[in-house]
Amino acid sequence: MTRRVVNLALQGGGAHGAFTWGALDRLLEDEDIEIEGISATSAGAMNAAALKHGWMTGGNAGARDALARFWLRIAGLDGFMSDAIMDWLRAVSPSPSLIARALELSPAALASEAITRVLSPYQFNPVNYHPLRSIVDDLLDYENVCATGGPKLFVTATNVRNGKPRVFQGKEITTDAILASACLPTLYQAIEIDDHRTGRREAYWDGGYMGNPALYPLFYRTKCPDIVIVHINPIHREELPRSSQEILNRINEISFNASLLRELRNIDFVNRLIERGIIAEGAMKRNHVHSVSDDALMTQLGIASKMTPNRALLLQLKDAGRAAMDGFLARNLRHIGRRSSVDLRGMFTSEGATV
Repeated sequence: MTRRVVNLALQGGGAHGAFTWGALDRLLEDEDIEIEGISATSAGAMNAAALKHGWMTGGNAGARDALARFWLRIAGLDGFMSDAIMDWLRAVSPSPSLIARALELSPAALASEAITRVLSPYQFNPVNYHPLRSIVDDLLDYENVCATGGPKLFVTATNVRNGKPRVFQGKEITTDAILASACLPTLYQAIEIDDHRTGRREAYWDGGYMGNPALYPLFYRTKCPDIVIVHINPIHREELPRSSQEILNRINEISFNASLLRELRNIDFVNRLIERGIIAEGAMKRNHVHSVSDDALMTQLGIASKMTPNRALLLQLKDAGRAAMDGFLARNLRHIGRRSSVDLRGMFTSEGATV
């Protein structure tokens, strides 16, 4: 079989990143697919770092194992009898929509929402405790994550002071860089990192505000033209949000998709210039876009389920991600290296709009 080469673009979305875990787990089963580069944000960055760490030590199988260890640690399922517990959870768990509604109405979620509306992280968490720091530290060997071999990693965060995206790569990818990429400003203090380029200590928030994920590193720093986007945030929702929770959730989805849609428009624009001969073939890179998603599932969920690593939901998301990637490969593997497998213009224009 012909070996296919792809770049991956992994969105952020908190605990919903378990969907990406499943998608990557299925992709890595196929030894005939090579990953050249990965651009990722937030939970996507954690998935990307775990994949690279595992790949450097054990190839595709090592990458799958590292991803599983990371997410099972998040879920608290990495101990004795974990397989039996997971099988039981799969058998008895309610639907994702019921889990999501229960999380939204839980006392912990309601209390957290009330606190973050009144107090900043500098007030309610003055010691700057970060619950993910020890997990990221323990599970990732940065000699592997930052190695020159294997997939190239690009992790995006948002510079608080200038509002611009900051893409970390190579030896710049540290625990702080990954946590910066996932730093929601209402929950965590800004992650501060010394920047050798500016000579000052810069502060960063979640990369999703300016690149969820940033696609441009894949244009300039890889040869592969194919970008497989693993979507966590639905672009389209049919139902009009009416409750405060629904409105906040839709605002979150729209804002975290905005930068991606702008970059998809840029890809389409350049591709059309090349097709019309306005730009000579080879002068700029023609990119093929592919999409792995499950909007039917993701539209059942919301902000509360992103913030809470519910064990049952994490496993459901992982299984859904595997199924989505399996379906994508069955339908579109033959298109990789040849053309986009999505209606690119339809992703970023309104119905009936002309561009």
